[in-house]
Amino acid sequence: MNDVIVSESCAVTLLGGGKVNLKDLREALRLAPSLVAADGGATFAMENGFAPVAVIGDMDSIPVRIRADVPVGRFHEVSDQDSTDFDKALRNIDAPLILGVGFLGRRVDHQLANFNVLARRFDRRCILVGKHDVVFAAPCELELPLAPLSRVSLFPMAPVSGRSRGLNWEIDGLDMTPNGVIGTSNHVRAGHGGPVSLAFDRPGMLVIVPRASLNLAISALERATPFSPAR
Repeated sequence: MNDVIVSESCAVTLLGGGKVNLKDLREALRLAPSLVAADGGATFAMENGFAPVAVIGDMDSIPVRIRADVPVGRFHEVSDQDSTDFDKALRNIDAPLILGVGFLGRRVDHQLANFNVLARRFDRRCILVGKHDVVFAAPCELELPLAPLSRVSLFPMAPVSGRSRGLNWEIDGLDMTPNGVIGTSNHVRAGHGGPVSLAFDRPGMLVIVPRASLNLAISALERATPFSPAR
């Protein structure tokens, strides 16, 4: 991958400027030890003793006192005003996995914008971690080894059709769209003994599962069949 700012062989934790739980950040760093901050996320990082390897964004949310504490070579200003700081950071990280902390909760408009980016940058293996949920863009084919009755919500950010095995309400034959049929509040069928299998005809579906399923989601994405990279 060319022209990226951060290239890592290990997983990366991307810290946003939204509401951050210190416990969530520490857990993310245990799983993805390289820390990158998206603009204002640098403030939380530095105030809590974490030093990001890079800060990426338009730099309009970082106080002067924080700028002074971050080595100059770690600031990477991306001045384009047509994209969010999450987008600026995500498209400039090359890593096998990105865990996003500080992108869910607080402001609904920011959260919706982050979902938009997650769906558009589907070729980045990225999971957003929140207090109650983890969210990621569905790959072409995925198997989630969730327990029966576990919540599995599907929300299309574009027209998407798919197939499933193991859900209480299977999605086969459904044409799902943001302003039409969606798949929230679904769950693993009672008595289902294997992984939930999902397959989609095109990118654009978001998968939302409980926060406790983060490790399962990571393992599932590692084994998943991806879509061809975005152009």
